[in-house]
Amino acid sequence: MKATGIVRRIDDLGRIVIPKEIRRTLRIHEGDPLEIYTDIEEKIVLKKYSPVGEVFSSANQYAAILSKITGTPSMICDCEKIIASSGISKKEVNEKPISDKLSKFIKKRQIYVYTQEKPLYPIKNLDLECAVCAPIVSAGDLNGAVMFLKINDSDFSDVHVKLAQSIAMVLAQQIEG
Repeated sequence: MKATGIVRRIDDLGRIVIPKEIRRTLRIHEGDPLEIYTDIEEKIVLKKYSPVGEVFSSANQYAAILSKITGTPSMICDCEKIIASSGISKKEVNEKPISDKLSKFIKKRQIYVYTQEKPLYPIKNLDLECAVCAPIVSAGDLNGAVMFLKINDSDFSDVHVKLAQSIAMVLAQQIEG
């Protein structure tokens, strides 16, 4: 664990302020859910909570099914990183942070379909282009996205869009419980 040299006191209501530098580095924003737990060494751990991560095994299965049905690489992300992929090297993409451009796009809660004029690169510093992207929205909260990657110059049809939307909706329902 990296020491920051910052000391904060707990107030009379049990609150503590997380320094701005740490929030910026970890991409923690106002209203973000944090998971609080203790580890073996009796340390208090704060971790960004990912509802999509809770359905991780399902996300892996869905990514595999999407890729198998369409023959197109697929990925599923939460609002921070890629959590599942298929049809592409998992070591290359899984757990990688999503690009700022993808983050901004999915916050719009719209479907993305590839256009040459506005390419969308889902992972920072990786030359992969998104063909289709459908946001995962459950109970009004944005939780991530389901994507197909662009391969060669193949066209993507409404089937890709509908499949991405369908899996996004299924994951949203699983998150809601």
